Amino acid sequence: MTDAETEIGVDPATLDDENLFRELSSLYRARMSTLRHGPDAALDNHFRRTAELETEYMTRYPGREVDPSRLTQDF
Repeated sequence: MTDAETEIGVDPATLDDENLFRELSSLYRARMSTLRHGPDAALDNHFRRTAELETEYMTRYPGREVDPSRLTQDF
C-alpha cells in the first residue's frame, strides 16, 4: 500500500462489492469511538471516508430496496 492510500484510503470505485461492504462495516464499527474520542483530524477523515464509501454504494445501487416503514429513525 502506498503512503497516499494509507492516509486517504483506497479509491472506493476500485473496490469490488465485497470490499466496499467490508470497508463500510469497518467504518460503522469505529464510528462511536471516533466520534467520542478521536482528535479532530481523525473525525474529519472519518466523515470524509464515510461520505466517499456511501456515495460509491449509492452510485452502484441507486435502485436499492427501500423499506417504507423506515421513513423515520428507529432508535
